[in-house]
Amino acid sequence: MPMPTSAEPLAPGPKASLDDWLGYLEAIHPVEIDLGLDRVLTVYRRLFPRPPAARVVTVAGTNGKGSTVACLSRVLAAAGRTVGCYTSPHLHRYNERVVIDGRLATDDELITAFAQVEEARRGISLSYFEFGTLAAFVVLARAGVQDWVLEVGLGGRLDAVNVVDADLAIITSVDIDHVAFLGNDREVIGFEKAGIFRVGRPAICVDPNPPRSVLQQAAAQRVALKRLGVDMMLTADAGQPVLSIPETNQQLSLPRDAALPLASMAAAVMAALTLQPEMTAADIETALAKVHLAGRFEQLARQPDVYLDVGHNPHAAAWLATRVQARRRAGGVVRAVYACLADKDAGGVVDAMAAVVQHWYLAGLDQPRGRSAETLAALVSERLGECTLTPQATVADALKQAMADAAENDLIVVFGSFFTVAEARVALGASDERAEALAAESKAP
Repeated sequence: MPMPTSAEPLAPGPKASLDDWLGYLEAIHPVEIDLGLDRVLTVYRRLFPRPPAARVVTVAGTNGKGSTVACLSRVLAAAGRTVGCYTSPHLHRYNERVVIDGRLATDDELITAFAQVEEARRGISLSYFEFGTLAAFVVLARAGVQDWVLEVGLGGRLDAVNVVDADLAIITSVDIDHVAFLGNDREVIGFEKAGIFRVGRPAICVDPNPPRSVLQQAAAQRVALKRLGVDMMLTADAGQPVLSIPETNQQLSLPRDAALPLASMAAAVMAALTLQPEMTAADIETALAKVHLAGRFEQLARQPDVYLDVGHNPHAAAWLATRVQARRRAGGVVRAVYACLADKDAGGVVDAMAAVVQHWYLAGLDQPRGRSAETLAALVSERLGECTLTPQATVADALKQAMADAAENDLIVVFGSFFTVAEARVALGASDERAEALAAESKAP
């Protein structure tokens, strides 16, 4: 193994712990996010001289990516396929990022893959995400699963996941987020997300109003793009969501009052039928009914009802507001526990949730980019004027206070970041063991 440069720490080695390796990944690259494929593509080609034998589905989008991955992987498993998933970030354990046939990757699997990437990089600098993405590919390849379902980390065109050519690409939504890296224009962001398209290969877009840039890229690359509102229709009759596919005269009932976005389910259904056209509506409906995803409008307590959601931008908050409105009890108060990172559009999130929230419990995040409770309280007060708010130092403190104040018919919603939800889940006693159980449950017949 080549010696590290003087600027890098010594590689931990295959007998080190997973925490040792993760600490090393954090230390070897000067910046957290470093978009571009040159470095990661070089190492990828050393690791994979030939393309992976698996069928690859790549999922990009501002919101709804993780939900789409969860739904599609469950449906493909129901079709008898072996499936490996790569998502990010994680809530409690890094292992959550790589799921193989319904189980989390083990420490040993990840450590072996990290060591293999370290040997292959030969001094090329990789970010934490790039290193972890390549290691995930190694784990999935060694597991020999038939399908890889991969979530883009940021954007699409220049994201490390995009070094693998997708057999089918999915864009879930296009909205404003990660402005420092992707800009604040939907056309530009759409172009970046459409970078996961491959010439002549199918793609799906369930954004109801896709930017022209997405449609232009699909046409330029001769991509057969299936669109929500054109090739598939979502309707609701007496509260029952139905997905209709006019081309094949198929209709599928989606779960009522779903905790996951219906558009994500629609994307998964269309992807599954594209890849496994023999699947019946009944098979897909049964599979979707069993999908659970930690931190996505996840209910962890009753009387008062407590829901957790990782939504962190205005687009996600607008969806969350509709779910809260649908679940609130008559006469009950909606209490929001909100904590976010400093680089997020907190004002837009507050605006999106303002109509359904009566009491705000604002918390700080003890993270390098975390926003303090005091600055968040100032922002909410400026945005909403007269409102009821309670600042607390931590998410756990804010949640404890909200639960102490709540009546049985109130609803508490905790949201704003993966960090926010992770802290709340620990406070409620639902940490990584539940994540492991949910992964196993998603595979159960």
